[in-house]
Amino acid sequence: MNPIRHFFHSQKKHFRPGGRLARLDSFFEAMERVFFGTDQVTAFAPHARDSITLQRYMMLVIVMLLPCLFFGMYNVGLQAFKASGQPPSFWPMFLYGAQTVLPLVIISYVFGFGWEIVFAAVRKHPISEGVFVTAMLFPLTLPPTTPWWQAALGISFGVVIGKEVFGGTGRNFLNPALTGRAFLYFAYPIQMSGDAVWTAVLNAGSQAVDAVTAATPLVIASVASTAGTVEETLAAAGYDWRTLFLGFYPDSIGASSALLCLIGAMGLILLGIASYRIILGGTLGVLAAGYLLMLFSGPTALPYLSLNPFYHLVIGGAAFGIVFMATDPVSAPHTHAARWIYGLLIGILTVLIRVFNPAFPEGIMLAILFLNVFAPLLDQLVVATRIRQRIPNV
Repeated sequence: MNPIRHFFHSQKKHFRPGGRLARLDSFFEAMERVFFGTDQVTAFAPHARDSITLQRYMMLVIVMLLPCLFFGMYNVGLQAFKASGQPPSFWPMFLYGAQTVLPLVIISYVFGFGWEIVFAAVRKHPISEGVFVTAMLFPLTLPPTTPWWQAALGISFGVVIGKEVFGGTGRNFLNPALTGRAFLYFAYPIQMSGDAVWTAVLNAGSQAVDAVTAATPLVIASVASTAGTVEETLAAAGYDWRTLFLGFYPDSIGASSALLCLIGAMGLILLGIASYRIILGGTLGVLAAGYLLMLFSGPTALPYLSLNPFYHLVIGGAAFGIVFMATDPVSAPHTHAARWIYGLLIGILTVLIRVFNPAFPEGIMLAILFLNVFAPLLDQLVVATRIRQRIPNV
């Protein structure tokens, strides 16, 4: 017998009713399903199909997120070394980034699983594998300077208010990771937005990382003073197209690299995990909105209107949000036509928020949460339209 399977088989008796660890039965089953499949049929989205079980579904998403996590560790260290004026060195930068990022990831998993175990014990149902992805996505959207207690509060809000109060995985209509991130954004705007939150400083304290003021690409683009020179202004600040595409600039931990998001999108689509309709729709929405704004730009218009539409995809977390957040199989629509509309509206709304509302320079977070609310309505409209089309043929 497989040694891992033998271990779980031998320990199962302690977690069954009457065993000394019976209260942790849900947690034990969740850990067992990480290694082995289950013969249970999914009742709520995301639905298992073919050979993709629910736990494998979630694990593949985490695999695609790992490059973003490792890159985030390196980039956090890189920005810290730049800010402190120290010469760049790969391993010291990576280790410093890991020292800054890993505590946030660990806190996210500890508190995320903690709340999942509590609700599983109260409701007498197994722990859902969805918390694996939520607990990984959440810290990747945070600034590296986020205090540990805020990370714990944010993931708790996301899991409890964004998912568990509605019945758990499959019943929530909002993305839990984005719900927690939005809560922190509005509850602690000073620590979650602005120039100083994106770059950690060397030799900072263990519970709160200090920061330095350094304008991000989104801020520079939004305050450019001369029409037609936004790209030049970005390049003068060190943010040329190559730097933006690769992600070597101050931003949230894992959302800056458009290249890794593109690779992740290809992997998720080929594995049948993410809907290509949402990803392509979101990309086309960003480009279409950016292009239309360029048509209306003029000598007296906002310089931001003239920004090349492709820059909107490589600046900030637009690519990360479209690939990993908007494609959440629970909070996204389930009909093909609705997915196209959903993606297009997310892309369009992201650009509009960025350009016309300086208080929210990012835009993608609010756009996805707003469309999460309307996802069931989009499905309903598509189904109703198809039914009306079929009635005359009956």
